[in-house]
Order: sequence, then C-alpha cells, then structure tokens
Amino acid sequence: MIKLIDLLENKILVPRRSPEERSKNFLIATQKKIQQYIKDGSKGDLNLRNTPITSLPQGLTVKGNLDLSNSQITSLPQGLTIGGYLDLYNTKITSLPQNLTVGGSLYLYNTKITSLPQGLTVINFLDLENTPITSLPQGLTVGDDLNLNNTPITTLPQDLKVGGNLNLGNTPITSLPQGLKVGGSLDLRNTPLSKKYNEEQIRQMVPGVKGEIIR
Repeated sequence: MIKLIDLLENKILVPRRSPEERSKNFLIATQKKIQQYIKDGSKGDLNLRNTPITSLPQGLTVKGNLDLSNSQITSLPQGLTIGGYLDLYNTKITSLPQNLTVGGSLYLYNTKITSLPQGLTVINFLDLENTPITSLPQGLTVGDDLNLNNTPITTLPQDLKVGGNLNLGNTPITSLPQGLKVGGSLDLRNTPLSKKYNEEQIRQMVPGVKGEIIR
C-alpha cells in the first residue's frame, strides 16, 4: 500500500477519475442504496435528490417520503406506492403511472409534466406551478392546496375538489365549472377571468368556493 509520504517524496502521480467515471460510480452507489432500502423493509424516507438515477424498480414501495428532486429521473414504475410525500421538483418527468399512490403531498413544480392519471387522489398539497400542464383529469381530488400558478391551464374538470386553496394566478384560465369545490380561497390574479368579471360574478359561477376570491 502506497503511503502518503511516498506520494510526496517520490512524486507518484495518481490519475484523477474522469467525470464519466465519477458519474458511473455515483449511479452504482445510488442503485445500491435503493436495493439496501428495499432489503431493510422499505422503512422510513428514501432520499434520492441530486442523484443520476433515471428509473426505479417495478413495484417499489416507500413507506415514508420519496425525494427525487433535481435527479435525472424520467419515468416512474407501475405500482409505485409512497406513504408520505413525493418530490419531483425540477426533474424531466412528463407523466405519472395510472396506479400511483401518494399518501402525502405531490410536488411537481418546474417539471415537464403534461398530464395526470385519471382518478388521482392527493392527500395533501399538489404543486404544479411552472409546468406545461394544460388540463386536469376527471375525478381529481386534492386534500389540501392545489397550485397551478404560471401554467397554461385553460379549463378545470367539472368534479374537481380542492380541500384547501386553489391558485390559478398567472394562467390563461377562461372558465370555471359550477361543480368546483374549494375549501379555502380561489386565487385568480392576472387571469382573463379576473379582468372580465368582478368578485360577485365569479362567486355566482362557483358557489362551491368557501373562502376568499382573490383577483
């Protein structure tokens, strides 16, 4: 074994790993981390943020939170079950599997997501800010806030239910369904609706809004 003193006295040069090699080793270490997590019974959180991981094992269950923010993930497997929140912030993800189960919040801020699966239920917060999503699926239920700020969304499904606040600020939203249910406030700042209608008229359109209408 070469000691540090030998390196200094004899000026033995050790080649540095290339960026490709470091990336490959990081990916291998991440994959081992996932396998060890599964081997340990999938208990607690699984933190994969800032990793080069691009896919996850089929049928993966995470009993805690799954953090994939700023990772290289491009798709999620069928049968993925998350007990806590799922964070996909700043990833290249474009769609979610049909049978995805998320027990907490779903963070999709600054992703390439274009659609959500039918019948999706998010127990807590659903964040879609700064995404290219243009429509929401029938049967969507959000237990807490729904953030659609700065998206190209133009319409909402008839049966949308939001337990907390609904943020539609900075969108081209042109209509609201009468069956819309919002437990908190409705934010319509900088939208065609806020420019065309006053608060009373908007309230008549959507009597299911319990909180303040912000325009």
